[in-house]
Amino acid sequence: MKRRELLHGASTVAMLGLIGRGNAEPTPERKGRIRQCACPGAFGRSSFEEKCEMARRLGLIGIDLVRPGPDWDTLKKYGLMCSMVPSHSLTKGLNHRENHEECLTAIRSAIEKAAEAKFPNVICFSGNRQGISDEEGLENCAVALKQVVGLAEQKKVVLCMELLNSKRNHKDYQCDRTAWGVELCKRVGSPNFKLLYDIYHMQIMEGDIIATLRENLQYIGHIHTAGVPGRHEIDETQELYYPAIMKALVDAGYTGLVAHEYTPTRDPFTSLQQAVRICDV
Repeated sequence: MKRRELLHGASTVAMLGLIGRGNAEPTPERKGRIRQCACPGAFGRSSFEEKCEMARRLGLIGIDLVRPGPDWDTLKKYGLMCSMVPSHSLTKGLNHRENHEECLTAIRSAIEKAAEAKFPNVICFSGNRQGISDEEGLENCAVALKQVVGLAEQKKVVLCMELLNSKRNHKDYQCDRTAWGVELCKRVGSPNFKLLYDIYHMQIMEGDIIATLRENLQYIGHIHTAGVPGRHEIDETQELYYPAIMKALVDAGYTGLVAHEYTPTRDPFTSLQQAVRICDV
């Protein structure tokens, strides 16, 4: 085979590889009014380095839920942040006083590490009810959070409790309605404690997404996206119209992050590229 034929064959293979990774379509210039990031699962089964490479090429500014360690060095190498730092267990949370010592130790450590790395947010969870009332859960969470929110204020880190659905995915989880989470924010009384509003979960639990976001925006510090039903791509196959939701956020003056947290059903790069475009209003 002649040298020219070899080079032509190699370039064809390379181009096919790029198309397979979703690179056939260039990323258009973005408005950037919604600051976007993604959770690790949205990148599919790729190495963490490949996730960071994809994120940078898509114009994302961070990856949620990355534990402290070597992966944080990789994030910084690509000019990214950990947009939501993990802390304690989802099911064994702050709503039971016997969990406070363990959960608060994990939260304090996460706040310290986030501040040192200059990352903005730390996640926390109510935990499962396990028979306690909503009022008891609220009071127990407030007692715990008041012990740690001062550190969050000092370190300029926002502690976010995630709203999750207890209907399909997280049976018995207590922070499963916006009103409950907002009441907790009021009791804690600090701008450094807010809610992680997961649109997928709240569509399942209560719907009325745009009005709820508008009415409670001061208590929302971070947002997750996913398609309903199924928690897949946020495209035309699902029941929510994300451009309208994102426009409502922009119009209301939301300045936090929006992270894509779905399981892709096709090429992850193509799906994320589409999600970024849909939310760039």
